[in-house]
Amino acid sequence: MRKLLLLVAVVIAASSCSTLTSTSTHRDFNVNTPYAVPVVADLDISKTKIMHTYVPPKSVKRGGQRNVINTAVREALAANGNADVIVGLETQISYNFIRQIKSIVITGYPAKYKNFRNLNEKVWHENTYFQALPENKGVILRGKK
Repeated sequence: MRKLLLLVAVVIAASSCSTLTSTSTHRDFNVNTPYAVPVVADLDISKTKIMHTYVPPKSVKRGGQRNVINTAVREALAANGNADVIVGLETQISYNFIRQIKSIVITGYPAKYKNFRNLNEKVWHENTYFQALPENKGVILRGKK
């Protein structure tokens, strides 16, 4: 009986003191989607410049400076006509004496996306912006220069 009790105690002690040393997660995704096609969009830019002051709460400050700026831009877009993007974005950040963000001022021109289309050869050759980029000098599209 003593030997059996000793064996049970050893088994319980050995099993209760084990620790998890490694974990692994593996997922296979079977994605049968075509390759992405570049898309070009026009912007409808407002003629009036906006200025929005945002005072971030502690929960936003905990995410860091980049999080505060992104939240301030989102709030500025929502407060000024629900635009999609701010063109000519300028940020002015005010700090308190212990270098925490006190407020942020967002200025720029709100814009909305319009006229989405695929980037095909016609759009590529007609748009001077794509041809002016230094990395696109001498680019051959499907055998044409």
